[in-house]
Amino acid sequence: MNRAILTGRLTRDPETRYSQGDPPIAVARYTLAVSRRQPKDGGGEQTADFIPCVAFAGRGEFAEKYFRKGMKVCVCGRIQTGSYTNRDGVKVHTAEVAVEDQEFAESRNAPPGPREGPTDSPDADGGELPF
Repeated sequence: MNRAILTGRLTRDPETRYSQGDPPIAVARYTLAVSRRQPKDGGGEQTADFIPCVAFAGRGEFAEKYFRKGMKVCVCGRIQTGSYTNRDGVKVHTAEVAVEDQEFAESRNAPPGPREGPTDSPDADGGELPF
């Protein structure tokens, strides 16, 4: 079974591109900073993993429209790997989460987390979300 469930904060606004097809399909890429669990003794510094995610079609359009740097989101999907040869002739291996489901992981009224909080949230003007 290939299933990944992550909760973390967006490191920057999603980068969205559209395919050349008819109709064009949204492809949104973003990175989640996912905190690692602390040892039970509480020692050591807080660390995080930075997980690349890619969302297609409607999920990509949703990410483009509503996700902003610093927002805490939950993502479910599958890990996909690949490889390519770069300009220097070196083979590069990739791994990312292909998003199957994504949602907000905190209330818009929640105080910011220990790291940078959502500053550019889609409802920063106090308006309601369209769903």
